[in-house]
Amino acid sequence: MSRPAPVDREAGYRLLGELAGPETIEGTLAGLERLAPGFPDWIVTCLFGGTYQREGLALRDRQIATLAALTALGGVEPQVDDHVRNSLRIGVTPREIVEVMVHLAPYVGVPKALAGLRVAAAAFADLDITPEPDPDVAAYADPDADLPEEPA
Repeated sequence: MSRPAPVDREAGYRLLGELAGPETIEGTLAGLERLAPGFPDWIVTCLFGGTYQREGLALRDRQIATLAALTALGGVEPQVDDHVRNSLRIGVTPREIVEVMVHLAPYVGVPKALAGLRVAAAAFADLDITPEPDPDVAAYADPDADLPEEPA
């Protein structure tokens, strides 16, 4: 027999507050509530109070998986933006977010990876964040750089 899925409304709202901040709960959800009554509560309760509460993945890992899934889906740039910001709030670095998008390119296509990078870049600019480049990758992009020796 399967176990019932745990769903905790209060935990969902607490987590959303931690990830997205109170302005999301007060602003975005209130606007959505006026348009589609009950739907925001369902989202928060089932997603953040259910799926996000499961054991097995750390919150950071869930955010990286969410960034990858939303970017791969495409056409959901507002949600990618929200989750870029959420990821930054919980300690995912800008460089890691960029690498998630770059890593997706061979799997989901360059256009979707580029769209994710554009969303991330706009969020970084809005937050006045400059991602640190990976020094190993930056050396390959600079034609005048001394490249490391290739392994024998």
